[in-house]
Amino acid sequence: MSLLPLIAALFAVPQFLPQLARLRRTGDTAGVSCAWAALTSVNNGAWTAYFALSRLWTALAPSISATLLAGILAVWLARQGELPKRAVLSLTGWAALLAIAGGVFGRAGLGTALTASFILQTAPSVWKAYRSERVSGISAGTWLLILGELLCWGIYGTYELDPRLIVLGWTGVAASLLVLTRVAAQARSRAPDSGDVSDPRGSR
Repeated sequence: MSLLPLIAALFAVPQFLPQLARLRRTGDTAGVSCAWAALTSVNNGAWTAYFALSRLWTALAPSISATLLAGILAVWLARQGELPKRAVLSLTGWAALLAIAGGVFGRAGLGTALTASFILQTAPSVWKAYRSERVSGISAGTWLLILGELLCWGIYGTYELDPRLIVLGWTGVAASLLVLTRVAAQARSRAPDSGDVSDPRGSR
């Protein structure tokens, strides 16, 4: 079990690179939530503080990586007009609330706030994936890495009886599976039907 945080880190450090690479290559933002990216950046900044206070040193690299890379993704999407001004104000307020929770109540207060916030963090990605007509902008590679990381944290948190890591892990697993299911469903719907090309005379 002691290796799970390290394995989680191996999944987490590069997890936003496939999404960034896809957007840079195609410019397609269909199905990608800017609010999710921004919340991920803010919350992982707070998780960095939580992990440092908990002395989970192996978790610092992935949380710092997610803070920076999700932040880059959020800025890129915001420049495409994907983030309303009211959402910016809400994110600023949430960041201030996390800082107050950590400053006043310490690690326990910060962890409790982050436990509640993770459901809010994942909700925009699932909502947009299922509300969008197309999800061609979503990188399955990123969500597979997120699934791998949070599965590790879910198992580790369950073993350590850490309710914060339990919620973090299993909520993330559920969200990842939902997004991946939506991406796979669209891929199947766009796949050509072999029956349509079996007889070239059918097109005449």
